[in-house]
Amino acid sequence: MKPKLKKGLRLKEYVSQIIARLRKLYPGAHCELNFKNPLELLVATVLSAQCTDKRVNLVTADLFKRLKNAADYASIPQEELETAIKSTGFFRNKAKSIRSMANDLVHNFGGKVPGSMDELTSLAGVGRKTANVVLGNAFGINEGIVVDTHVRRLAQRLGLTRQIDPDKIELELMKIVPQDDWTNFSHWLIWHGRRCCYAQKPDCVHCDLASLCPSFEELSKLSRPMKSAITPRVMRRSVGRGAPKV
Repeated sequence: MKPKLKKGLRLKEYVSQIIARLRKLYPGAHCELNFKNPLELLVATVLSAQCTDKRVNLVTADLFKRLKNAADYASIPQEELETAIKSTGFFRNKAKSIRSMANDLVHNFGGKVPGSMDELTSLAGVGRKTANVVLGNAFGINEGIVVDTHVRRLAQRLGLTRQIDPDKIELELMKIVPQDDWTNFSHWLIWHGRRCCYAQKPDCVHCDLASLCPSFEELSKLSRPMKSAITPRVMRRSVGRGAPKV
C-alpha cells in the first residue's frame, strides 16, 4: 500500500534530510557486486537478476578467472557458460544474453564497454537499469538512478513516489534528488533495505529514518521484536515530524 503523506516538511527539505541521514549512516555504501573493470560489472549485473549479490560474487570469483575479455564471453559455448552460472538462476537466458552482449561489444565497440547510456542500451540484453549500474559504478557517471526492488520499496514507503513502474519511479526520483547523489542514493536505499527496511518485517524501531518516514506508524506494527528493553532512540523522537507536502 502506498503511504499517505503526513503534514510536515517541504519536499526539498525532506529529501535533503533523508540524504543527510543516509549519508551519515552508510558512509561507505557501494555496489556490492565484485568487479575490477566495466566488463566484469556488466556481466555481474546481468547475473544479478533474481539473484543475490552474494551468490553472484561466488560465481564470478571463478568465472572472471576463466573469461578475461568480451571475445572470451562471445566465443564460450552456450552449454559451458550455462554450467558455470547455473546457480544464479535463469541460467539459460542469462548465458544467451551475456554471449549476445559480448558479441555486440566485439563487433560494434572493439571489445570495450562503452560509457554512454545510448551505447550501453544498444547492447543485447542491456536495459536502462543495468546501464545505470555500469555508468555510475564503473565510470562514475550519474546518468540516472538505479531502481531495484529495494529502491522501489523504500521510495514508496518514504513517500517519495506513488508510482509502481521502475522507469517512472526513476524519473520522479531524478527530479528531487541532486544529480551528484544519484548513484549513491541508490546505494543508500539498497543498503538500508538490506539492513533495516526489510520487505516483510522492517526493523522500524531501530530505523534512523523513523521520525521522517510517513509509513512508520503502519509498518512498525509489522516490525521485528525489540532486541533489548531499552527504549529505541527513534521512539523518543517528536511524532510531529513527517513527510512533506507535495
